[in-house]
Amino acid sequence: MRRLGVILTDRGSKYAVSGCPASSRAEIDAALKLLKREKSYAKATHNTWGAVLAEDGPIKADDGESGAGMVILRMLERDEVVNHLVVVTRWYGGKHLGGDRFRHVQTCVRDYLEDISKT
Repeated sequence: MRRLGVILTDRGSKYAVSGCPASSRAEIDAALKLLKREKSYAKATHNTWGAVLAEDGPIKADDGESGAGMVILRMLERDEVVNHLVVVTRWYGGKHLGGDRFRHVQTCVRDYLEDISKT
């Protein structure tokens, strides 16, 4: 799994982004399990993710960060990224971010998509 690490911080919250190729729900589950083997990711407040699977279509999970999975999906669909899992991790810093949290998810996904387009 490709990890870009912490992309940004805001009011104590930290955001990181990770991802990898995945063409099935089983591959997504295996990748998430691998990511959460790392203690810091296992203890994160949210590991939201999205993927557009060629066979099964869009799939996402908010992991308690309501609406964040849809933000990831929209960006993957717009860039026509198929069979690739993107996970945005947030460690809650104690202050509510309101709508800024969605902008932070977008920033993380944008950085990840730019990174994979270089390879």
